Amino acid sequence: MHRAASRSGLRKLQSGFLRRFQSTLVVAEHNNDKLTPVTLSAITAAAKLGGDVSCLVAGAQCAKVVEQISKVAGVKNVLVAQHDAYKGALPEELTPLILATQQQFKFTHICAGASAFGKNLLPRVAAKLDVAPISDIIEIKAPDTFVRTIYAGNALSTVKCNEPVKVFTVRGTSFEAAAAEGGSAVSQEVAASPPVGKSEWVEQNLTKNDRPELTSATVVVSGGRGLKSGENFKLLYDLADKMNAAVGASRAAVDAGYVPNDMQVGQTGKIVAPELYIAVGISGAIQHLAGMKDSKTIVAINKDPEAPIFQVADYGLVADLFKAVPEMTEALSK
Repeated sequence: MHRAASRSGLRKLQSGFLRRFQSTLVVAEHNNDKLTPVTLSAITAAAKLGGDVSCLVAGAQCAKVVEQISKVAGVKNVLVAQHDAYKGALPEELTPLILATQQQFKFTHICAGASAFGKNLLPRVAAKLDVAPISDIIEIKAPDTFVRTIYAGNALSTVKCNEPVKVFTVRGTSFEAAAAEGGSAVSQEVAASPPVGKSEWVEQNLTKNDRPELTSATVVVSGGRGLKSGENFKLLYDLADKMNAAVGASRAAVDAGYVPNDMQVGQTGKIVAPELYIAVGISGAIQHLAGMKDSKTIVAINKDPEAPIFQVADYGLVADLFKAVPEMTEALSK
């Protein structure tokens, strides 16, 4: 009994010792005007490691972003690199910058959100550092022990990482966003790396939409193959407008050409965790569930009572969506 207690105490002491000497670099995702919400979740994850949290803001004329992140609670330092080569956040251009920053400051951890940005960038950084990256972290148990999702988010794996530098992405829906106010980080310029020139950012065309952003909306209405056509998505648009909701889609609906792929929710699409998620005509494949199962309340509408979506739904309605959805929209109009 005494030996077991001693070993337990030793492990706690070692864990506390490790946390005290950690330093984490969070690579900020932004559009040169404002932070992407997943960065705030990554900052929360970094704070759980203990030690200092620094954020790297790389871009072109990104002073607004620097000002925002300087106020985020938990951030001690903001490292700023500005150059035209960082337009579009191309991983080929950002990787040398992160490597140079790492060489200068010797961070024990480097992380970003598990978005297309983070998943495209950090594996390159890890390869250059000759370490193995870890993706989709949902829990941090210790500075060297992480829990991540595997198999389309339907299984978990606990990973102990002995790499000299831990490089990982965190699932934004698993960590609360850090408070946007209350911090007083110190900012400093870091030298921009010479342009690599292997790729070039040409332009970005954004779909103009008055509805909330899919990944940050408190209510999301998503449609699947059951809608039968892109024109029928108007039923969801009308419902969403009454609820100030974002509109998403399953991979099946996107593959069928009903809607553009930036509306896709799922393992290979966007990960969402709204207060309310309404799945309309969606069967509930594992790939889709991986992108929305962390939603606070899930409502499913499907005419098939055996649809897998009902297994995760808090409320289920077995009905013809072409009748049920217009009735819901009409009820909200009263």
